[in-house]
This record gives sequence, structure tokens and C-alpha cells, in this order.
Amino acid sequence: MNVTTESNQFTNIFDSNTHLENGVTTTTDLFKSLSVDDQLALLWYVYTEMGRSITPAAPGAARMQFAEGVLNQIKQMSHAQQLDVMRDLAAKRNTQISRSYGIWSVNTKLAFWFELSELMVQGLVAPMPLNYQPSRDVVKVLEAIKQLDFGQQITVLRNTVVNMGVDPFAD
Repeated sequence: MNVTTESNQFTNIFDSNTHLENGVTTTTDLFKSLSVDDQLALLWYVYTEMGRSITPAAPGAARMQFAEGVLNQIKQMSHAQQLDVMRDLAAKRNTQISRSYGIWSVNTKLAFWFELSELMVQGLVAPMPLNYQPSRDVVKVLEAIKQLDFGQQITVLRNTVVNMGVDPFAD
């Protein structure tokens, strides 16, 4: 009887882990299905609503000296140009900034988006429009992220920002 109980516990743990992995995969896929503007809006909401708990995991391991030059370039641009840069990154358009971004580590990419959100709050980078209402899809993905535990949230964020930009060393 004990063997059966232990076996059932193992099966339940496995099923739980499989469910957790599916939550990350499903949420990541939902994010990727969003339009570029909705992806940017979602990153904004994640970093501003949940960022205080999420961001300590990234900056400590990030090599922000690689991103500082790009952030300084972005700060010098008009708000329209700043938005274009963010759209270029999310859409994987081949630009100088997208190629620079493409060679950064995942933690640097996470920290870069955190810094962008901070600069947006400060008004140094194009802020979210005051009257912006998130689409139903953005709300759906944000709620899915909120349902995940901390580690899963970080994994979803990593999955979303890692493939943005352009890897200049890829075929």
C-alpha cells in the first residue's frame, strides 16, 4: 500500500511539473501571438505592475555597460523615434540597435526593458499614452502571467525578450 501511495505522489508531482511547464509555454505562446504594440504594452504593464518583484532577478546578473550606450542613444531621440526603436526590437527588424540588442545576454535584455520602463515613467522615453486602454488580449496574457509563480514569471519574461532584436551572428 505504501508503494502505491508513493507512486501516486510521484505521478502527482510529475503532473504538477508538467502543468507548470505548460503554463510557461502557453503564456509565452500567448505573448508571441500579440501584435508588436500589444507586446510592448504588455512589457510595460509587467514591469510597472509587477516589476518591483521581478526585476531584482535580472539587474544583478546583467552587464548593463553593454546596454548603457543604446539607452543613451534612445534618450536622445524624439518620442516617435523611441517608439520606433522599441517596435523594431519587438518586430525583429534589422537595425543597428536591434543588432546590438541581439548579442546581449538574456539578463541584460531583461534589465534593458526594465530600464526602458523606468525611463518611460520618468518621461525620458516615450510614455504610455494617458488614455491607453489595453486590448482584451493584453489583459488575458497579463492575467496569465499573474497566475504563475515568481520563477515562472521570470521564465516567461526571458522567453519573450530573448528573441527580440536581431542576432548579427545568426545565418
